[in-house]
Amino acid sequence: MTLPLALATLSQLDRTGFDAAVGAVFEHSPWVMARVWERRPFADRAALRAAMQATLASAGRDEVLALILAHPELASKAALRGELTEDSAREQAGAGLSACSPEELAEIRRLNDAYREKFGWPFIVAVRGLTRQDIIAAMRQRLPRSADEEFAEAQAQILRIADLRLDALLA
Repeated sequence: MTLPLALATLSQLDRTGFDAAVGAVFEHSPWVMARVWERRPFADRAALRAAMQATLASAGRDEVLALILAHPELASKAALRGELTEDSAREQAGAGLSACSPEELAEIRRLNDAYREKFGWPFIVAVRGLTRQDIIAAMRQRLPRSADEEFAEAQAQILRIADLRLDALLA
């Protein structure tokens, strides 16, 4: 399949082709785009995004929690070992997370630990366009929030990540 794809082409793909083309835009969760496929055709990019939003909105809390838990922690040991998906590794490197100073790395890990302890899932933010300092500031800002606020924010950030990944795939 030739990338980037035209949206019209994406709308016409059978389920197997659709899954192969865009199934990975939600981290380790191909079920999301498999359900989005059922909402075809997509008149435009906004319709595709609306289908993604509706799919997440209709998913059960346990499914959404599994989607959240499928995301890696930022600047984690898994990242240092090269165990992230290609998309996650590229996004984290683009935000400079692979070049943290020892102090920044310690602060991000401390905040990751505090966040996971409080909420039970990893801190998620669409890192594209952010600096390490922006990410640390966001972690500090979001840590005092309630679990319901952060559950909703994690979903919004996941949708933003998926949007950015789709932009790279679509013409």
